[in-house]
Amino acid sequence: MNFFPFVRLLPVETRYQFIRMRVGAFILSMAMILGSVGAFFTFGLNLGIDFRGGTVIALSTAPEPADLGEIRTALGALNLGDVQVQEFGGPSDVLVRVAMVDVDTAERVTGAPVEDFEAAQQAARRAVQGVLNDTLANVEYLSIEVVGPQVSGELVVAGTTAVIVALVLMLLYIWFRFEWQFSVGAVLALIHDVILTIGFFAVTQLEFNLPTIAAILTIVGYSMNDTVVVYDRIREMFRKYKTKPTAEVLDIAINATLSRTILTSGTTLVAILSMAIIGGPALEGFALALIWGVAIGTYSSIFVAAPLLTLTGVKRDSGEEEGARAHGV
Repeated sequence: MNFFPFVRLLPVETRYQFIRMRVGAFILSMAMILGSVGAFFTFGLNLGIDFRGGTVIALSTAPEPADLGEIRTALGALNLGDVQVQEFGGPSDVLVRVAMVDVDTAERVTGAPVEDFEAAQQAARRAVQGVLNDTLANVEYLSIEVVGPQVSGELVVAGTTAVIVALVLMLLYIWFRFEWQFSVGAVLALIHDVILTIGFFAVTQLEFNLPTIAAILTIVGYSMNDTVVVYDRIREMFRKYKTKPTAEVLDIAINATLSRTILTSGTTLVAILSMAIIGGPALEGFALALIWGVAIGTYSSIFVAAPLLTLTGVKRDSGEEEGARAHGV
């Protein structure tokens, strides 16, 4: 019994001329890149506690559901600055995030002198716990994390380094597996995906934290996998059609992998959508980043990575080059 009859509706033998659309696709990509860069410098990123420093407290009010409004009002009276209260896991589970406070704020709240930033975060944590203990009849602390300014700075460097190293390793991988022209196209497509994902967070102002870095690295891996499949088929078609123009061979290869690309992206999106809907606020940013990344990664594999081969001068056998020149490519 076939439980997925809609799969039969997917096109198997398509003849779309994707390479003819490359100019429009490049213009669209450049517009999105410029928009992302503009949004980044205009709005900035809504950095989470991981990168700004501060305190994260996970607590439970079980068996009673938590009154988030009451908790927000009580903590707001402390005037600590940016304090976020959200539910995670279940109605009794609460996540409290307190952004890093300065020494003056900590001294005002505690009424006692504070030596340095680290001591200020500890003072803020104690003040928040005191309010929570007074406000909630039944509270159990699941975890308490205090991230100081030095640690948050190290996390920024580590996260940025992880993304850059991933791009460099992808460049080397494609270079050794194919040719340098392929690696340039693949890495430009990956940079395109990373910039647009960062722009997505700048526009939406979703919290940018360590799970977001994990999402970006996942997007890089997913997009690269999609690109490698397309490139592998392109190399195969170059060997099969020795006299066809490069643009025509690229179209044949992309169309040959189109149904596979649609199925892979579709099934991945189903899983991520479930995460976004059921996972709650704790997984919202991660899931939305993946949804955006899968869509952009699929687009870039077809409309960026493959068409870039027409600009990088990908090498073909002499017979292929002669055939290409005879057809005006």
